[in-house]
Amino acid sequence: MREYENGTETKLMRVVCNRCGRTLKVEDGYLKEGCFHGQAAFGYFSRKDGITQRFDLCEDCYDKVTAEFAVPVEENSETELL
Repeated sequence: MREYENGTETKLMRVVCNRCGRTLKVEDGYLKEGCFHGQAAFGYFSRKDGITQRFDLCEDCYDKVTAEFAVPVEENSETELL
């Protein structure tokens, strides 16, 4: 869950992990630790037709969730970090 200053998406104020509820480190509008941000927009033929959902997972929760996958996540090494 992300909170922005004045309700606009200009300056990030706070990020909370949707799974464990921990507040992640944010300084001067920048997230300062690993976080997975997920977004899904559901369309036709879905039980959630017309709904968009967003969530954030801290790195520990991301690891716990992906460890339960029947098919492991694909992993590649990056030489340049953004």
